[in-house]
Amino acid sequence: MEPDNRDAAFYAYHFYSKGDSIQTSWKINDYIKDCPVDLKANYIKQTFAVTDLNKDGKAEVWLMYKTVCHGDVSPSDMKIIMYEAGNKYAVRGTNKVKVSEKGYMGGEYKFDDALKKAPQVFRQYAEQLWKKNILETWD
Repeated sequence: MEPDNRDAAFYAYHFYSKGDSIQTSWKINDYIKDCPVDLKANYIKQTFAVTDLNKDGKAEVWLMYKTVCHGDVSPSDMKIIMYEAGNKYAVRGTNKVKVSEKGYMGGEYKFDDALKKAPQVFRQYAEQLWKKNILETWD
């Protein structure tokens, strides 16, 4: 790593107790390494949620975040990760940035295979969450 380059990482874990021990049912970690310019790895405010959208009695845990290493106004990578009963579902893409008075860049997203096969209510929720948080606000 160059002297001025930086790393960023973040983690999320789900723990549960089983008897006298603590178990980990899932974990998320993402990172950027060796970034020579502006670096961000942030959860997006007010996007953490626990739901039961398909009403099966199993909680869905939703996390949304963005990561970027850039020295310009290009879009950040953005992800939604959801776990239900140990199963992982994801949306991956970029946020949208305004590059001129009427021009924008980014905003694309893609459901992973698990989410494509999941109940439609999961995709609807993910799409609403994405659209609500798509525009970069530079805060």
